[in-house]
Amino acid sequence: MLKDALTEILYIMMGIVCFYSVYATLKEKSHPSKIPTALFWGLLGIIFTFSRIGLLWGNKNIYIPDIYTGYMVIILTLLSAFRLVKIGKFDESTSEFKQQMSQKIGNLIFVPALALGIVAFIVAQIWTKQLGSLVAFWISTVVAAILALVITKGKVKEMADDGRRLLEVVGPVSILPQLLAALGAIFTAAGVGDVIASGIKTVIPQGNILLGVIAYCVGMALFTMIMGNAFAAFAVITAGIGIPFVIAQGGNPVIVAALGMTAGYCGTLMTPMAANFNIVPTAILEMEDKKYGVIKYQVPVAIAMLIIHIVLMYVWAF
Repeated sequence: MLKDALTEILYIMMGIVCFYSVYATLKEKSHPSKIPTALFWGLLGIIFTFSRIGLLWGNKNIYIPDIYTGYMVIILTLLSAFRLVKIGKFDESTSEFKQQMSQKIGNLIFVPALALGIVAFIVAQIWTKQLGSLVAFWISTVVAAILALVITKGKVKEMADDGRRLLEVVGPVSILPQLLAALGAIFTAAGVGDVIASGIKTVIPQGNILLGVIAYCVGMALFTMIMGNAFAAFAVITAGIGIPFVIAQGGNPVIVAALGMTAGYCGTLMTPMAANFNIVPTAILEMEDKKYGVIKYQVPVAIAMLIIHIVLMYVWAF
């Protein structure tokens, strides 16, 4: 119950960030697309905050029915497809504050970023069964935010404004991981994994562990490149290749699953479909090559990492 309640608090916090964007958008008089943008972030905030709100006090019967959540997702998709979600204007004083603090603080600014990973790791290691990884992540996020405020001596409003700025720069792409994870579940239910497995059987000889490992890792990377995210690829490729051709031949399920997921992320580094990883950074960094600027530098590393994944899975999992 504690895990569910704390996880729900995480989603409520995410909803609050969306609602702040709604407030700031409606307050802005010269916003280029005020109502559609506010509607987008408002619906997303409702989904995050109220979809399973009853879990906050242990009552799973209080929730928004999935059918209505689906309708809201369709509206979000239409608003995004017609490019009605626009970026607003931001307080120039916040930018000036960042410039001043970057010169004054220097490398101390990396402390909150390091704390994010370190605290999440510690909490997950100590209370992983009681809390889960998501709760560990939001605890570390709160700690990192507090450290950032202490180090910069900034205001909560400045943090909220910059959080809103980053959210709107990423835009509708920010919901891609959730949508792709859901798509992966749909593909699994539709039997896509079985179709892939039947096709692989004609290529890989039964009992050949090395070819099974190669097919699984490369399949995860390729399907991730198509889908844009390893979440969507994992369920399908693991069901179609990982289980019958790797785990069923004696592979350790924990090692196979862990390396399989990260092998998929090798594909994430090589595809423009992973917009939140490879397209958004080019916009933020104002690179000339908006579509492939980041990917060109990531491909050699991704291929090397994929080969390493194959070797490690073959050696460690058996």
